[in-house]
Amino acid sequence: MTMPEFKQLVDDVKREVRELSSDDLRRMKSTGEDFSLIDVRESEDWPKGTIPGAATISRGVLELNIDQVTTDKDRKLVLYCGGGSRSALAAYMLQRMGFRNVLSLAGGYRGWKDSEPK
Repeated sequence: MTMPEFKQLVDDVKREVRELSSDDLRRMKSTGEDFSLIDVRESEDWPKGTIPGAATISRGVLELNIDQVTTDKDRKLVLYCGGGSRSALAAYMLQRMGFRNVLSLAGGYRGWKDSEPK
């Protein structure tokens, strides 16, 4: 069971980061908007599926390895995890590192899969 302190931390962080919906992300992808998509789940999750075009950098090393994706502090970055909590924490930390255009996918990969057109 998730500790209440974790939920409180995520709720606090989500007030500091911008989130986007799966529909917003689909629109950005379909219009060819320029951004980097990063899957921050753990490596054992990636074989279960990723959002097409995503770079894979687990949450535990994101701050260390973000330069594998970009060093441009103005680059639009969209982060996602399984359900939206870890990506919000990751977005917050990247903001603390000076990245100014970071978004977290609300609902994460599960929300993305659940919202796929049938």
